[in-house]
Amino acid sequence: MQLAGAMLFVVDLPAMTAFYRDVVGFAPIEETRLDNWVEFDTGETHFALHAIPREVGVKPSPTPRETGGCKLILAVDDLAAARERLSSAGATILDRPWGGWDFADPEGNVVGVTGKTHPGA
Repeated sequence: MQLAGAMLFVVDLPAMTAFYRDVVGFAPIEETRLDNWVEFDTGETHFALHAIPREVGVKPSPTPRETGGCKLILAVDDLAAARERLSSAGATILDRPWGGWDFADPEGNVVGVTGKTHPGA
């Protein structure tokens, strides 16, 4: 088996689309876009945002969610430049005791960041 992609359920699809497009740098795939779905080409896999129906009543987390069942990890060429870009755009940077760092998106989803030279990246 091979991982084909990942999907996040989100409350505010337009805001989250803007964040992952403008701040993270993922390119939306317009051909697959729906009112409640935005898919991004991330290079080797696809990443999607799926809107949670309003009637479900889920609200974004006011603080980073550290206990989710899954965590996205992004590989970047330049860790310092990625950190600066995310921080400048208002993303919450989470420094880790082992020297690494993660960030939280606008709805509190914690995303890991690693250098592309890291094994498996």
